[in-house]
Amino acid sequence: MFEYCADLGSLEGYRWLSCYLTTGTHMQFYGSFGTVLFLLAVTAPVALLLGFGGALAARSQIAPLRWFGKIYTSMVRGVPDIIFFMFVPIALDQLFEYLRSRVYCDTSVPVRQGNEFIVCAEAKLPLSSSAEWVHDAYGMFLAILAFSIVFGAFAANVLYGAMNAVPRAQLETAEAYGMNRRQMNRRILIPQMWAYAVPGLSNLWMILIKATPLLFLLGVEDIVYWARELGGTKTAGYAYPHGDWRLYYFLAILVFYLFMTWVSERVLGRVTRRLSLGQSTLAGEAIRKAGA
Repeated sequence: MFEYCADLGSLEGYRWLSCYLTTGTHMQFYGSFGTVLFLLAVTAPVALLLGFGGALAARSQIAPLRWFGKIYTSMVRGVPDIIFFMFVPIALDQLFEYLRSRVYCDTSVPVRQGNEFIVCAEAKLPLSSSAEWVHDAYGMFLAILAFSIVFGAFAANVLYGAMNAVPRAQLETAEAYGMNRRQMNRRILIPQMWAYAVPGLSNLWMILIKATPLLFLLGVEDIVYWARELGGTKTAGYAYPHGDWRLYYFLAILVFYLFMTWVSERVLGRVTRRLSLGQSTLAGEAIRKAGA
């Protein structure tokens, strides 16, 4: 990065540290913070969309759809998160490769051979000839799906409870004015439910932030992966030898997550106060009394 970094033997003190912190691997470490932020930016709206669909399905008058919504929320909530984070990417990966094998491979050859799942090279995802960024993007895609499915179920449970918390009298009044079920949902239920849903969704957002280190278990080179790799002991065989510095790297990660939660608390607090204005909720009552 710097001109004086060419002669490592003459470096010491801050110069050595500045060269060490600007190596290519450290740039990947810094970039991995963006990976975490990208996961949050994509997973949150997708999970909210899945949760919204699951909550509406659980309230549906169509029995199979109602069963699906309740099974989805109950099944995911009843299984440890880490099991789903490990199961979903593997299951989806094998599903995609199985579907491709029916097109690109000899269909007379079974893909399940004993305990092994084997498909031809043309059906592999990604292809062995694909660039490295394609492999990384595919792994990230599976990780986002896993996070979205799990947190979508939690969001569905929160939104389902928020919909049930909307005063029944409001819906009955809308029905008395001649609104059908779709109109009641669009004009009364959904706008009113957010005041009840935001506290639960806020907690879910915090849990999602704390769950992002699980990317490491899914093979994604996130901040935990690079902290372990860069912080481990490096002997004289390396360009920048040092002792076990994992404490400092994980301390930097700790500060990052604390900053994320600090910012989130303030943003979500403002959203909660705005949605609670004039509402007959605990937060709404607190705001009313504070302004009285």
